[in-house]
Amino acid sequence: MSVTDFTIKHLVFSHWVEPTQAKKQKSSFREKINLVNSLRTWINNLSINNPKVAHKICHLIPAQCPFARKIQFLGRTIVSIPPLCKINPVYDELMMLRFRALSYLADECGEDISAYC
Repeated sequence: MSVTDFTIKHLVFSHWVEPTQAKKQKSSFREKINLVNSLRTWINNLSINNPKVAHKICHLIPAQCPFARKIQFLGRTIVSIPPLCKINPVYDELMMLRFRALSYLADECGEDISAYC
């Protein structure tokens, strides 16, 4: 191995011929982003026009983040776990879907939705 192996021309050519792992990882990351975006689009395009489906959505999607917990021992809080719902990439879309289901039940069906709030 000599110093000429590390010239710019050689390095550029070698990367052009054999792509690095970083480029491969970027493409898989982009695929994951595309999957999340397509899931968001699918959730946003769901139409609610059936009361049974609206009730099922309201039962499945909670009104508040279910992950916030306080672990207590003998009346003292040992660990407080904050709500992690905002980390979920489709959290906002799920909340909007639940809101659309509640609006459908209240406006179109004339049902009382206080049980879901």
